[in-house]
Amino acid sequence: MQSHRYRKVIIAQKYTKLCSMNSPNKYFIIGLLIFVVVFVSSCVLPRSEKGTIETTPTSPSAPPQLDTLCTGEEECVSFCLNNRGQCEEYCKENNNELCLLVLPDSEKSETEIKTEQKRESGKNQECEGTKTKFDFAPVNLDKTRVFLPLGLMVGGHVTPIDHHYFQNFENKKFDIEIYSPGKGHITSIQHMPGAKEGEDYRIIIEHTCTISSIYIHVGLLTERLQKYAPEGMNTNSGNIPVEAGELLGYYKTNVDYNLVDTEIVLPGFIVPEHYKAESWKIHIPNTYDYFNEPVRSKIIEKSLRTVEPLAGKIDYDIDGKLVGNWFLEGTDGYAGESTSLERYWLGHLSIVYDAYDPTQIVFSIGNYDGDSRQFAVKGNAPDPAMISVEDGMIKYELVGYEYITSDGTSWDRRSAVKGLKTKSYDFVEGVVLVQMISDRKIKFEAFPRKTALQVNGFTSKAEIYER
Repeated sequence: MQSHRYRKVIIAQKYTKLCSMNSPNKYFIIGLLIFVVVFVSSCVLPRSEKGTIETTPTSPSAPPQLDTLCTGEEECVSFCLNNRGQCEEYCKENNNELCLLVLPDSEKSETEIKTEQKRESGKNQECEGTKTKFDFAPVNLDKTRVFLPLGLMVGGHVTPIDHHYFQNFENKKFDIEIYSPGKGHITSIQHMPGAKEGEDYRIIIEHTCTISSIYIHVGLLTERLQKYAPEGMNTNSGNIPVEAGELLGYYKTNVDYNLVDTEIVLPGFIVPEHYKAESWKIHIPNTYDYFNEPVRSKIIEKSLRTVEPLAGKIDYDIDGKLVGNWFLEGTDGYAGESTSLERYWLGHLSIVYDAYDPTQIVFSIGNYDGDSRQFAVKGNAPDPAMISVEDGMIKYELVGYEYITSDGTSWDRRSAVKGLKTKSYDFVEGVVLVQMISDRKIKFEAFPRKTALQVNGFTSKAEIYER
């Protein structure tokens, strides 16, 4: 670490000065300085043990950091494993010694990089194999009421969400068990920003060299894992072995879960480079393919989606068509403009379909009158999968919508029901104009509180989105 090296340089300079003294005490002082150098070196060098998470010792000097992305070697190694694109962008423009540690070889594949980092660090076992299937559910399904599909859009989740939700909003305390579905190693434990100390964690388990489980909002950790929990809003990375079905912690009302398989590349992201800020996003497989019976069927029983693919869908891009994800030109794709990651979704735009009722067209807009909103389309047409450059400017009226059950009643968004359908409202909340100006660029403008009759064409506020 830079602070450690700086300390040794100062001591060495003082040692050189003392050597030129003609004092009877100089040899005593020189010997004392040598002892201090040896003692400081032994104290500041980090130690690691197999099966433990290594932490970096504190120093009176500020630890090295990658701008606002992360602080300290440990945290930055973990952050850049999961957010490689952001780290690469920063390191291209900045001469930071941490870049040599977190990005040792930017030309290698993600799997190769993770494997080599483990081998070189000496603290993690190498991953084993590629394919696997699980015999255990990620949570206690008997205490879980619903399982939400991939592909939801809500608020700042503008593009279709890449993870599931296990939920039970009737539950009152942290007592619903969370398990590891298979054998593996915990490679990261992160305390979620803004959470109460000792609660709310993100955990990554590497099951094989290509397949991982990601949990978000693990409310409480087991006693075994608590000793590895990071202090404050930090991340600890390491190699903690876990067994199939091992208890990891507990959730109260909600826990996020998704699988990542780096051998899978989703075809509906036609420009994968746009997702380098969350590099796992293009590797989200069909969840049910990774669970053996009877667990697979038990999870499907809890699922609210009844349309194939049952696990949900997040990649809708069709090259040369309006449907799919778009990003405000010049905002670095999914990463957005903000280096602090705050409100990075303002430049996101998704023109896709509802996660429960895929017949419903949805406009999910990152910056609609200063807020992030989701709308249905009045008349539910024209289908964005049919719109191309030749169609010119298209006008859509935006309306709110709700979900109704098979008996026609409104869904409370927490009960376990099947066959949900959307019901659009009549009131027009605004208008959007969109025009494909090339196969991978569109012109877009929103007109809140306007109707189609009040909007005739683009203004100077229109913006260009790309993919």
